[in-house]
Amino acid sequence: MSDPAALLRQNGIPVTAQRLAVLNAVSSRPHSTVDIIAEEVRAKIGAISQQAVYDALGMLVKKGLVRRIQPAGSAALYEDRIGDNHHHLICRSCGKTLDVDCAIGPAPCLNASHDFGFQIDEAEVIYWGICPDCRPSNSI
Repeated sequence: MSDPAALLRQNGIPVTAQRLAVLNAVSSRPHSTVDIIAEEVRAKIGAISQQAVYDALGMLVKKGLVRRIQPAGSAALYEDRIGDNHHHLICRSCGKTLDVDCAIGPAPCLNASHDFGFQIDEAEVIYWGICPDCRPSNSI
């Protein structure tokens, strides 16, 4: 992200230190929870309420500058990789989350067996497994 303030302005979002810090935190720590983003923001600008972080993230998601993913049984995660239909790979043990490019092609990249009249524009896939760091050394 070359100029976060310009990005906010281009999307009609008033530029504040809090919003810039939240956007920068998401960019520097993709797949982070609100708690981690709030810690990062506080380290940069000092005091900010958890609610202010939620509000900033909500606005950034609504404007399409940040993507929110909600893995089953986990807290919401935020990232700034937007505009493509990538998927995620998550470790069941430590929660490490990585981006996985869609193997089939452009969005939605998967076809539902029946669309029930919907105009489908995205397929959200999460692959679950155990990462190399958490896997016992003798397993393959």
